[in-house]
Amino acid sequence: MRSVLSLALLLTSNLALATGEVHEYQLDNGLKLIVKPDHRAPVMVSQIWYKVGSSYEHGGITGVSHVLEHMMFKGTKNLAPGEFSRIIAEHGGRENAFTSRDYTAYFQSMERSRLPVSFELEADRMRNLLLQPEEVAKETRVVMEERRLRTEDNPQALTYEQFNATAFLNSPYRIPVIGWMNDLENLRLEDLQVWYQKWYAPNNATLVVVGDVQPEAVHALAQQYFGPLEPSPNLAPPKPRPEIPQRGTRRIEVKAPAELPFLIMGYKVPVLLTAGEEWEAYALEVLAGVLDGGNSARLSRSLVRGSQVAAEAGAGYSLYGRQQSLLTLSGTPSPGQDIAALEQALREQIRLLREQPVSAGELERVKAQVVAANVYEQDSAFYQAMKIGTLETVGLDWRVLDDYVPRIRAVTAEQVQAVARKYLHDDSLTVGVLDPQPMDPNARPAMPMGGGHGH
Repeated sequence: MRSVLSLALLLTSNLALATGEVHEYQLDNGLKLIVKPDHRAPVMVSQIWYKVGSSYEHGGITGVSHVLEHMMFKGTKNLAPGEFSRIIAEHGGRENAFTSRDYTAYFQSMERSRLPVSFELEADRMRNLLLQPEEVAKETRVVMEERRLRTEDNPQALTYEQFNATAFLNSPYRIPVIGWMNDLENLRLEDLQVWYQKWYAPNNATLVVVGDVQPEAVHALAQQYFGPLEPSPNLAPPKPRPEIPQRGTRRIEVKAPAELPFLIMGYKVPVLLTAGEEWEAYALEVLAGVLDGGNSARLSRSLVRGSQVAAEAGAGYSLYGRQQSLLTLSGTPSPGQDIAALEQALREQIRLLREQPVSAGELERVKAQVVAANVYEQDSAFYQAMKIGTLETVGLDWRVLDDYVPRIRAVTAEQVQAVARKYLHDDSLTVGVLDPQPMDPNARPAMPMGGGHGH
């Protein structure tokens, strides 16, 4: 444990020497620019983040954010479909995009002198996208096929989607990022045009650049390429739509062709933005690490290797989001064990967290792992930019990044127990069970579950 901590501290100090302080600018049209120098390699990552994702959508147009992400590569008034990607590749760069509940982001990783290429192309498609009917129809079909492969033919993903729509009744977090199939089938060109005109504007975007760059030079380039773009005049933040209080355990059973049963349990918990006390979010982050932070964590130690009730088991929580979220536990029973035994074992782990404080040694080990994972991410220019973009886009401040390590280290055993008692109770619990049905021998292999959906 000491070696993990000392390595993390060493990496932190090396990173501090190699990276400069973060610079923040605001253009007159509302675009926010954040630049973080990192001179360890002659490369840069440029990311543009739009404050729009599936949680901005409503019934009838679900999936519109993700389909629009695909369309952003299909041509502008100045470029033919596919030209964007071809030009980036010609300059030796990599590019892609991803959509989530709270944001849609586009990125290029290139040699540092190619930043003007990235800016020119990205500024062009921010306001000049050409939505052509045949391209819209083609890409919508691509997304529908992606939905079939990633969700409908993937029993665990299908279970998770229905579980999520059961856990949230009115929060927009119930909407799948990829959209419901019926909405995709009925998506219209006008839906995309309205969405693009409203949300794809400098006053709804954050531009993040991390790499071997000079902040003032980046600012000048941003002024040159993005400065002339008109802001969106009808930009209004989405309505809050907070989840209504849950009044008892919810259960859903999903029958689908599958080899193995699957269990997912989710407790309603706050994120950093919605927590009454900020420390609660950091305590929940540590709590998730106690349950699922590698081989020595409780789920692996007690359920997989110990009682062997689970073939695999995990826990998940993210403290960065716009809305109240879930702390999830999931798993697959071992051969000869059933879902009921696995649920009982997971509930027992929650009971222990509620009734007994975590020991000092276990707490230190978990903190060291959580901190080390965070530091390793900081070693990548891409993840440095990703963290900054995520925080800014969900409504936090990038400076929250600097708080993470000290706030995690400050979490006490009493605080972990306090959040377990406050939030991990049956009245805020949703349980989803996959009941395996016979497999079709001719079925296509399913794609793995994905988080955000890239183009």
